[in-house]
Amino acid sequence: MDRFEAMRVFVRVMERQSFSRAAEDLALPRATVTQAVKQLEARLGARLLQRTTRQVHPTLDGEAYYRRCLQILADVEEADGAFRQAEPRGLLRVDVHGALARHFLLPGLPGFLARHPRLELRMTEGDRLVDLVGEGVDCVVRVGALRDSTMIARRIGLLDEVTVASPDYLARHGLPRHPDDLDGHVAVNFLSSVTGRPFPFEFSVDGAVRLVTLPSVLTVNGADTFIAASLGGLGLIQSPRYHVDGHIATGRLVPVLQDWPPPPSPVSLLYAPHRHLSARLRLFADWVQGCFARQSIAITDPNYNPDV
Repeated sequence: MDRFEAMRVFVRVMERQSFSRAAEDLALPRATVTQAVKQLEARLGARLLQRTTRQVHPTLDGEAYYRRCLQILADVEEADGAFRQAEPRGLLRVDVHGALARHFLLPGLPGFLARHPRLELRMTEGDRLVDLVGEGVDCVVRVGALRDSTMIARRIGLLDEVTVASPDYLARHGLPRHPDDLDGHVAVNFLSSVTGRPFPFEFSVDGAVRLVTLPSVLTVNGADTFIAASLGGLGLIQSPRYHVDGHIATGRLVPVLQDWPPPPSPVSLLYAPHRHLSARLRLFADWVQGCFARQSIAITDPNYNPDV
């Protein structure tokens, strides 16, 4: 194993805090990973890691060497790409909400991977705050306003939101004509994974966002259950439009209060600040941003052909 490969192995062990997890990520035998780090320490004449039965922890020398390795590997990758016009290669680990992936990413993913056959994606699903380094994830795609974070965020799209209810619900509770008419209405509330509290309804009124909290007989934390509960007549919901468009088209859900829409939700790609924006991550980020842009064009222009 050459010096640069040994550096890559050491960086992954540092980030995963485990020889076994690093070996799994790199598709290498655990013994190869262990031996690479031992040889690195012998060559440097310094102990880089403190080993325990369950985890490894960096020494002061290990921390300093890790930061230098990150910069060196970033420079090498950028130089290779600039002078050889190298095709991005390797494994990219992405975490994204499943419904978002299915609607925006998966339709175009076969073409993306066909154009870049040396890339491999490992896509996990979630909407919680991910420890990018500790969990070995390169980037996450998230919807909504971002909390203060040490991660670097890139805005890649906006999702239109809509307020809807089932015809059965509206027959029982009446059709609200204005946000002021919501007395007597109930919601299916959605629980925030960040605050642990239900999201309030949001309406754009007179150039400002008005927050409205509605009583609820059901609060959920899953997107599919959220939609199903509204289809069952259990209350009003606010949802990304893409998630309910099919039900609106068939009449199973009815848009309401359309003159006072919720503000659109930002979609962001986040990655750790000390991780170099590699060629494969930059390529993926540009492609994902294009997926959202093409979807927006398709919604507003029925004659749009994404293959042209």
